[in-house]
Amino acid sequence: MAVTSEATTLWFGSLTEGHGTTSLDSSDAAEFPVTWAARSEGESGKTNPEELLGAAHSACYSMALSHALAGAGHAPESLQVTAAVTFVPGEGITGSHLLVSARVPGLSAEQFQTFAEEAKTGCPVSAALTGTSITLEASLA
Repeated sequence: MAVTSEATTLWFGSLTEGHGTTSLDSSDAAEFPVTWAARSEGESGKTNPEELLGAAHSACYSMALSHALAGAGHAPESLQVTAAVTFVPGEGITGSHLLVSARVPGLSAEQFQTFAEEAKTGCPVSAALTGTSITLEASLA
């Protein structure tokens, strides 16, 4: 069964002086203020497309890694995944860096690294980001 998820942005004004809100429509979970300053300079209290993409990438990667580990008989106790998505004005999104810390009983660091690398390529959001660099730092806690 296919699931289509929706989000809507309402924008007012020019790129640099304007502002808007992005709403998570399908879940009705949140509405976030967005501005160009938040995207190009970092502005407290406002989000940007890259932060939202980072949320998607970290959630998707967590699911992919959890699924791979559990499928091999190593269900994780916990996974903490941060996706740091970089945006360069005039160039675009240049990459996503995944920082992973996990508690997985009975698994060596080397075995975990193999699962972590495989999940990086198996994550659907990683696949959608194939035009950018995706790097990974993964360790057992």
